[in-house]
Amino acid sequence: MGPTLRALLAGLAALLVLAGCSGGDESSGGGGGGGTRTVESERGPVQVPAAPQRIAVLSGGLAGDLFTLEAPVVAADPRVLGVQNDASGFPPSWSARAQQQGTQRLASEGAGLSIEQVAAARPDLIIGGGQGFTAAQAANAYPQLQQIAPTVLLPAFTQWQDQLTRIADVVGRSDRVPGLLQAYQDRAAQVRGALRVPPQPTVFLYQSRDGKSYVITPTAALPAIARDLGFTPDDVITKANNPPLFGTGDSFEVSPELLPRVADAPTAVYVPIGTQPLAQVAANPVYARLPAFSSGQVYEVPSTSFRPDYQGAMSTLDAFATQFR
Repeated sequence: MGPTLRALLAGLAALLVLAGCSGGDESSGGGGGGGTRTVESERGPVQVPAAPQRIAVLSGGLAGDLFTLEAPVVAADPRVLGVQNDASGFPPSWSARAQQQGTQRLASEGAGLSIEQVAAARPDLIIGGGQGFTAAQAANAYPQLQQIAPTVLLPAFTQWQDQLTRIADVVGRSDRVPGLLQAYQDRAAQVRGALRVPPQPTVFLYQSRDGKSYVITPTAALPAIARDLGFTPDDVITKANNPPLFGTGDSFEVSPELLPRVADAPTAVYVPIGTQPLAQVAANPVYARLPAFSSGQVYEVPSTSFRPDYQGAMSTLDAFATQFR
């Protein structure tokens, strides 16, 4: 631990002592208050502020739900899979809210987690975990993060509803969840009523940056949203003979030789998380001979549809409404 970090941690400890002496009655706006509560974490129960006022979130995939819940985010990792940040350095879906709150951008562009930067933000709660390499970064740094503030590591959720509900519990805003879930159900019903559902079943695909082909599992978030709209995700697991799953289990790699057998559904939905747009992939002979591609029944949805937060789920509904009207 370097001298800069020691000084930051020492200063933070002094602030926490002063806060404890104050009786926990002070808050920094937004209807806060004193007291603590115990929540579940991947490392066991953690005592967190009942109404946190300075949250540092170490995963861009989790940050969007905090902004949706109108939680006070003092610092956030801005990296979201497949998303190019705007001029502010934040993802477009929550850039305006981050700037309005004065949220600090944590290290990005391939840099590792900076403990000094997290400590400098003086958070009263740290949230990490979720999906992707940022979850591993937070897990590796957990002992140091605990010295800064109560740290909650969340599991890798496969459904956005579970993620939203858990985050809301951690930050004491569970009362907002029913209304958000109802808004999704209402919008899904509206979209479904106006859709022209193409021939079923549907296969869900993406291509990684290195050109490898991946198929999304039927139980992942995107196929689940499509199912809410009347689509039938194809049983690609059986067609691929129960392949090893990638990452958190929401997709698996398929060789060019096996792809025609696994992705033979009459309709396909493509997610451009590897930055290659549908037009470019469709020109690839491996894909061009797939039934959905050859018949013109392949459709592109935003990259945020693959592992969506709440706003990603809502934008996916909008994308289906546009593609299948």
